[in-house]
Amino acid sequence: MMLVTFTSDGQQHWGVTAPGGVLALSGEFSQWRTLRSVIEAGSVALVLAAAANRSASHTEQSFTYDLPIPDPEKIICVGVNFPDRNAEYKDGQEAPPNMSLFVRFPRSFTGHGKPLIRPPESPQLDYEGEIAVVIGKGGRRIPEDQALSHIAALTLCNEGTIRDWVRHAKFNVTQGKNWDRSGAMGPGLVPFTDPAQIKDIRLTTRVNGDVRQDDRTGRMLFPVARQIAYISTFTTLVPGDIIVTGTPTGAGARFDPPIWLKPGDVVEIEAEGIGVLRNGVADE
Repeated sequence: MMLVTFTSDGQQHWGVTAPGGVLALSGEFSQWRTLRSVIEAGSVALVLAAAANRSASHTEQSFTYDLPIPDPEKIICVGVNFPDRNAEYKDGQEAPPNMSLFVRFPRSFTGHGKPLIRPPESPQLDYEGEIAVVIGKGGRRIPEDQALSHIAALTLCNEGTIRDWVRHAKFNVTQGKNWDRSGAMGPGLVPFTDPAQIKDIRLTTRVNGDVRQDDRTGRMLFPVARQIAYISTFTTLVPGDIIVTGTPTGAGARFDPPIWLKPGDVVEIEAEGIGVLRNGVADE
């Protein structure tokens, strides 16, 4: 059972997955406007209990998935977090002692089942399959050995990128990482209850069924606990914040010649125990 945000007949709801569709719960718990509010209240277990053994309120084809948390305060992404990704830079440098970070805006993501949008300004739309963690318990300067207890849920992310726009300036990638609906997140939130859910699980990306990325979280240069500890050193993490934890090698930019996403392509991000995030591609 996943926590989901979805739209039906022009109305946004939150709820959980159920056989044949989804079960809306936002009407029953109107004190919590979004799943961010549910997480902030520490009420994920309560919501899941309320959904036990109940049928779907909305069947497949009657709704569309939205960004699971539509109103996060922060989305922070970790770059170059797998050994082969570091080697791609061919600069002869070992992995740096600290992680590379950048931010994304919620508007740059779309939901499961919706197309990634390729803008007219560039054909270089690329994929990056990643696991994202959602903060449940906020904090500042969180010790690494306590960091995993601050996670509420896991989800999947296609950290779609406009490649030539990440090189428009000398020191930042913000422009190439924040095109409207260029990435995706979802389908929903898998409650986090066990460190094994993130410690060493397989993460793959497929484009039109062809495996392009395939690695395990146990090979991360900066494990999730380290990410939370490091990021919370300089900024206070709050419930609903999202950390996108890094992508393996194999993005389209690394082929010779590069293989960019085009309308009609289907991209699937899959991770053990979390599910599959699936999106097509369309022109703006």
